[in-house]
Amino acid sequence: MDPKRILITRTDRLGDVVLSTPVVRHIRRLYPDAYIAFMVRPDNKDVVLNNPDLDEVIVYDKYGFQKSFLSTVKFAFGLRKKRFDTAIALHPTNRAHIILFFAGIPVRIGYDRKMPWLLTERAPHRKQEGARHEVDYNFELLKRAGFDTDGADRRPYIVAGDKDRKLVDSLMKDFNITGDMIAVHAGASCPSKRWPPERFAAAADELAGKYKCNIVLVGGDETAGYSDAVARSMKQKAVDLTGMLLIGELAELLSRCRLFISNDSGPVHVAVAVGTPVVAIFGRRDPGLSPRRWGPLGERDVVLHKDIGCNPCLAHNCDKDFACLKAITPEEVMQAAENAMKPA
Repeated sequence: MDPKRILITRTDRLGDVVLSTPVVRHIRRLYPDAYIAFMVRPDNKDVVLNNPDLDEVIVYDKYGFQKSFLSTVKFAFGLRKKRFDTAIALHPTNRAHIILFFAGIPVRIGYDRKMPWLLTERAPHRKQEGARHEVDYNFELLKRAGFDTDGADRRPYIVAGDKDRKLVDSLMKDFNITGDMIAVHAGASCPSKRWPPERFAAAADELAGKYKCNIVLVGGDETAGYSDAVARSMKQKAVDLTGMLLIGELAELLSRCRLFISNDSGPVHVAVAVGTPVVAIFGRRDPGLSPRRWGPLGERDVVLHKDIGCNPCLAHNCDKDFACLKAITPEEVMQAAENAMKPA
């Protein structure tokens, strides 16, 4: 296999894209002279925008401009002009496979689900079993397709840009943030992943008092209510930057933090990608959503996850008031934070 023009696609969520960056690095290592592009949703383009191992970032707006089938096919025919010879679909979707097919890419690699007959090389999709980490599933796909994966570096990475640095400099000046920072993210995609805000507040107060640091609340617009609840429950004053940061700017801010405390969510992997220690709080016991598959990959990162024996896990329809999350105490988060912040 000697590809010259390679397209990698990942059109799902933030954390998924961050955890695909090791593949980008490895493909560049294998084919230093190849043209490598990455296709991503608009809201995640900053994850790879400044990636030194990519030649191009292609934006596919499946919830907006390219929402219809016709516009998707037109988008695919537009890709024909780029003359890719190899495509790697790291996440199976009907749209991704349709695009690769109509783009006329000769080698189309992916998983055996979601219209897999449009691919030329398929691997079994067993991610829902949660037997390994998402990064390892990505490399397993490469290996099954014939790529050499020996010595692959599993660490995700994000490179912030000059604009990101300037924006964060400006925010720190505007909010008079000096000294150490600990960032807190109280949001998550569903209730079964959200540790109670008042517990975030209790842990943040203890850390702010003990380490004399700034508590900075972060997240997208959808996290605003949870950040506000944390701030209102805290005795110490927190700096609330929720909704103010794009992904590249979040990466830059987190790179300056001493610690990041978060529910299981995409920003966990952003923190890992910039080398900031993480305390990640997990609920749900589904194997496909477990820390084994989605946990942070940093050497000092700590995962808090309690299995209280629910079988099956009812997720957001939980009839036990999310007891698995509430079994995690602020004291345990405080201890985890202290362990994560110990010098390597």
